[in-house]
Amino acid sequence: MRRLLQGLVCWLAALAAPASAVTEIVVATVNNEHMIEMQRLTPHFERANPEIRVRWVTLEETALRQRVSTDIARGSSRYDVLTIGMYETQLWAPRGWLRPIDPPADYEIEDLLPAIRAGLTHQGRLYAAPFYGESSMLYYRRDLAERAGIALPERPTWRQVRDAAERLHDPAAGVYGICLRGKPGWGENLALVMTMANAFGGQWADMNWRPQLDSKPWRDAVSLYVEMLRRFGPPGSAANGYNELLTLFRAGRCALWVDATIAAGFLSDPATSRVAGRVGFAQAPRAVTAKGANWLWTWSLAVPTTGSHPQQARRFVSWATSRAYIELVARERGWGAVPTGTRRSTYENPEFQRVAGGFAAAERKAIDSADPDDPTLPRSPYRGIQYAAIPEFQAIGTAVGQQIAAALTGRSTVEQALQASQAAAEREMRAAGLLK
Repeated sequence: MRRLLQGLVCWLAALAAPASAVTEIVVATVNNEHMIEMQRLTPHFERANPEIRVRWVTLEETALRQRVSTDIARGSSRYDVLTIGMYETQLWAPRGWLRPIDPPADYEIEDLLPAIRAGLTHQGRLYAAPFYGESSMLYYRRDLAERAGIALPERPTWRQVRDAAERLHDPAAGVYGICLRGKPGWGENLALVMTMANAFGGQWADMNWRPQLDSKPWRDAVSLYVEMLRRFGPPGSAANGYNELLTLFRAGRCALWVDATIAAGFLSDPATSRVAGRVGFAQAPRAVTAKGANWLWTWSLAVPTTGSHPQQARRFVSWATSRAYIELVARERGWGAVPTGTRRSTYENPEFQRVAGGFAAAERKAIDSADPDDPTLPRSPYRGIQYAAIPEFQAIGTAVGQQIAAALTGRSTVEQALQASQAAAEREMRAAGLLK
């Protein structure tokens, strides 16, 4: 009887005891396929960490940037984990807006690609962990090019790309000569156009911080960009960003496309791409120089100082950007679906090499060759290839992206768009005290 009473007391005590506290962390991220896959795999993290639950806020790229930039500048604690890039990391870490990641020993930080790791490091500490990294490259329909007798070199010129687009443009057959980003934004159309201007020998600002948007290299680059998309691009190009163009290309609607290297795996997947096995890969086009012709970026996970649950957030960030996570994706979806551009071990893996042999070397070469510390033919005072790592660039880039879109849609001429861009940039730089 005594044992029965003792057991009853223990059972009642267990019922009265509070359940283990569960902490919810909120992750703000962009709506691309690799991030959506991370959301799908998050239950693996939650099972291994039952005291943590993850809630997602998924936004279109431009909206994400605006939301997280506004929140962190205001000291908001809405999110525990932010999806940001090199631009934000290089500005926010020195201001004390981000917590260092300080991943555990088994994270293998030395496995990160040097260019990617350097872009996320401040004073020797990692302040954002790379989920995937990218440069830019040229994708082309190898079958269509061979049929037309077009041979593209490892790094073609923009003139060669333009001529190939004209020859391959066949809208009656549902194939457009070239697809390029047209959606306005500093991370959308301007990311591409800025690399084009670099390739034509231009820069965003000279050593005296005077913007160079009305210079000859910018006129040459934007004129070619507008001509190609108006004559050989899909209708409504001004509404197309990365996601829209990825859909068009893998549906067989584009003959040429210059964009992020991260698209290579999706284009090569026969389960989702109608053109798998028929895509050629080349380095981003050059003009008078190859310097700054291909960008460098990484979508990364960071922990803001305003977040409420930094320990749990760091644990999630370390999991989602680890070598073990890449291997989890490989087990679930295959090596062709893993996020690339971050780790040496990915490129050295024989299984990855087997499925990614068509693009892996070109992707790695593009990333390794991009130098954000020396991005342009003339010397420039800023860090970054398709951006300038100063606070004023985001507002300027948004305005310039809108002007380029206006030129593309015919609401202004190229000359008018660049004059307006130059004036807007000069106003912002004077207000910042960088331009006298």
